[in-house]
Amino acid sequence: MPVPTFEVDPAWPKPLPDRWLVGAVVGVHVDSRDHVWIVHRPGTLQPNETRSIWHAAPPVIEFDAAGNVVSSWGGPGAGYEWPDLEHGIYVDDTDHVWLGGGGEKDAHILKFTRQGKFVMQIGRKGQGSGSNDTRNLGGAANMTLDREANELYVADGYVNHRVIVFDATTGAYKRHWGAYGKRPDDSYFTQAGEKLPSPFSGAVQHENRPSNYQPGGPPPPQFRIVHVVRIARDGLVYVCDRTNDRIQVFRKDGTFVREAFVAAKTLGSGSVWDIGFSTDQAQTFLIVPDGTNQQIWILRRDTLQVVSAFGRAGRWAGQFYGAHNLAVDAQGNLYVTETYEGKRVQKFVYRGMGPATVPIVQ
Repeated sequence: MPVPTFEVDPAWPKPLPDRWLVGAVVGVHVDSRDHVWIVHRPGTLQPNETRSIWHAAPPVIEFDAAGNVVSSWGGPGAGYEWPDLEHGIYVDDTDHVWLGGGGEKDAHILKFTRQGKFVMQIGRKGQGSGSNDTRNLGGAANMTLDREANELYVADGYVNHRVIVFDATTGAYKRHWGAYGKRPDDSYFTQAGEKLPSPFSGAVQHENRPSNYQPGGPPPPQFRIVHVVRIARDGLVYVCDRTNDRIQVFRKDGTFVREAFVAAKTLGSGSVWDIGFSTDQAQTFLIVPDGTNQQIWILRRDTLQVVSAFGRAGRWAGQFYGAHNLAVDAQGNLYVTETYEGKRVQKFVYRGMGPATVPIVQ
């Protein structure tokens, strides 16, 4: 069957102003104006990168569709706790910007106006107490808004192992769930010999712990790194359980629908890092970046079967080093950020439907 096809635009974005450099780029979102927002980690720039006249850009940068910088802001300020490790950005339909944090003590998320004025903080740094804490988070990686219900869904997944939902205006807790829609159970990790943070002792659930997912074994009963949550037009909720190599699908109340594994032999950092939807009315395809195998997977949304892929490891245009997040604009173009030493965002122009490509990694 024909699948969406894409071509890299090596001239996007335009050169950054003011001798700026970006560090690991760990979030991207396209707003209602088709402006592209990224969040990066200034602290990941190395001394040899900033030794001369170059310096870190502000953590949050807004680009217009042509790739020009429109605004920038972010960092510590009065009235809120900036995360130790920036992670994830979402711009809602009311032009509020939400930011997460993947650090060991980042038990909170932040809400700002698009101009960078602080609005609200949910949770408090260093106060998290596990995956059933309803007041604090634990390494919140990303978020999305259900506009009809005015509910914010958070992928609470670097320390905790769940999806948690808040009122987007008041920050009030609504509900949460773990893998298969069940109550998350952190004892799954402690029984495997892992020390959970209590509160945030520094034992973030990283990639190669004793409880790590084993290819060919039973499906893990708990989420591991809940990296992204997205909501399709039909109301289904899609969750990237990154280091378990799987996508799980739910109804908005947390009822489990189905799951699928992608590149199920992938170890380490996992294979499912984000989800974008194709722009046709039915959102027929899921577009999934894989920062371990360095390619972009294309899946049919109805079956969760991989039907195509593109990309390869490398530093040239159209290649990837740590493909971390992905966003889709109104024209179907893709924006892919790169973490680790990738430190960039690339644009891939939608070229219509075409033949599938056999994935390099199976």
